[in-house]
Amino acid sequence: MPIQILPEHVAAQIAAGEVVERPASVVKELIENALDAQARSIRVEVQGGGRKLIRVSDDGCGIPAEEAPLAFARHATSKLQRVEDLDNIQTLGFRGEALASIASVARVTMLTRHVDAQVGTFLRLEGGHLLEQRAQGTPHGTVVTVEDLFFNTPARLKFLKAEATERRQIESVIMRYAMAYPEVRFSLSQDGRPSFATSGNGSLADVLVETLGLEIVRQLLPVGPMANEKAPIAVYGYTSAPTLHRTTRAYITLFVNGRYIQDASLTYAVAQAYHTLMPEDRYPIAVLMIVMPPSEVDVNVHPTKAEVRFHAPEVVFSAVQRAVRRAVLGASSSIPTLTPAASEPEQPWRALGAVKSAQPALKLTTEDSGRYTQQMPPEAPSIAAPEADWAARPRSLPPMRIVGQLAATYIVAEAPAGMYLIDQHAAHERILYEQYMRDQARRKPIAQRTLQPFSLTLPPETLRLIEAHSEALRALGFEIEPFGANTVRVHAVPAALSKQNPAEAVAEVLKDLEVGKAAGESAFEAQLILRICKAAAVKAGQILSHSEMSELLRQLERCEHPLSCPHGRPTLIHISAAQLAKEFGRA
Repeated sequence: MPIQILPEHVAAQIAAGEVVERPASVVKELIENALDAQARSIRVEVQGGGRKLIRVSDDGCGIPAEEAPLAFARHATSKLQRVEDLDNIQTLGFRGEALASIASVARVTMLTRHVDAQVGTFLRLEGGHLLEQRAQGTPHGTVVTVEDLFFNTPARLKFLKAEATERRQIESVIMRYAMAYPEVRFSLSQDGRPSFATSGNGSLADVLVETLGLEIVRQLLPVGPMANEKAPIAVYGYTSAPTLHRTTRAYITLFVNGRYIQDASLTYAVAQAYHTLMPEDRYPIAVLMIVMPPSEVDVNVHPTKAEVRFHAPEVVFSAVQRAVRRAVLGASSSIPTLTPAASEPEQPWRALGAVKSAQPALKLTTEDSGRYTQQMPPEAPSIAAPEADWAARPRSLPPMRIVGQLAATYIVAEAPAGMYLIDQHAAHERILYEQYMRDQARRKPIAQRTLQPFSLTLPPETLRLIEAHSEALRALGFEIEPFGANTVRVHAVPAALSKQNPAEAVAEVLKDLEVGKAAGESAFEAQLILRICKAAAVKAGQILSHSEMSELLRQLERCEHPLSCPHGRPTLIHISAAQLAKEFGRA
């Protein structure tokens, strides 16, 4: 086949394939045009999942009559004139392809009036060809109606999903723009039924109630720049408390200068902000706005503009991670409560940012911790005495009274607000982790030399791991040297492991590292600390004396983040007095 120039209508349909993938793509492009026209109200109507009809109406500035036909020409735009303008894009659209691409694969009408004009303009196009243009009265703004999408490209029509799926995609697009522009009033009706609406009052919190639901919004924490922070990058929005998480990253929603983006690195930054506060395979719910100079971000990367490129990606990563971490650490997260949603009267919704611990500030002493549980203590205590400055640290939990131990795994305690079940292993892990991190920060010795060196025979892969990270192992208290084929000799272990069988403890730590090894020295060191704390903590099934349980609970009360272990699992749950009364028929 000889080389030839494609006909204009064929080239237009090929270009449309990059911009118009499905009905939701049409909605996206038309909403972006409306927002660029400074619309304060945007109404979307859809029929047949977008196949039959899509109508987007706005009250923006409109298009002058003489320019209306030009709006459907390829590469026609009012948003840039020179290539240098690409370095400072401040609008959502800029390529001049959207209307031309939509018109080439659908039957389109547009009714528009410029804010300074006395009369509007009506245009009708089919397959990209202008069939009719006339003057018509209309309020200022623009109404674009798209019918019979992909009528002239049946192959593309065949690959559309079910109507229900396309409806969900359209709703997702509108919800995202409602989050990014809470000052704009959005409404969506699908097949004649209202589906989604916002007030346009400028409150992101109100939009999130409509998009995420009231119960989720109650558990969100505000993210925002410090009052005295003058960084070129601002990050604000909302993120979930550590107790609220999902199995995928799909619930992390990011915007850059009002543009929804998909960026795996920034999504990872959000997840990393919950390090040791959330299980590793769980992810938060977050809606974050990133505001930065337009010259620092390249939006001309992807046809749908869903991907961007930052000039200093590491700076943006750090800004996002720092803002989310500050919000999570600075807020008082609620203790997980075993209270069904319908078991108590619903509390009035509190303003975002006022989410506090469910426990009142109690002024009780901790001298009397309850009756002795009749459990024989082991020969050596499992819970080490607290540090010298333990009592000086602020209390992060209400004081509790020990009741006993359940299944040699959970400590049962009570407080005026109800009953608490404490996972002894998770709680001790948290205590050891914070102690370990403080010792590292103070450069306090954390190694304990063994009475006699001992040898370990290890698989070759574990030996390579030890050799590659010898400095990190030494910094954390291990002294390990090669000692023949597949064998190492251990002279010292971290002090946290000194009360256990050192050979078993070291073997356990190295085995865990082999299963979950991470690239990079800092990642390895962080992983190693978690494994040490896991190995040193009291185990499920280990009987504790009353004094050991009291000591563990008192130390947990003074931890900085007592509600989760370093792996993110909860350390305790709360059963309210009201729920207990209900279960016993007293409510």
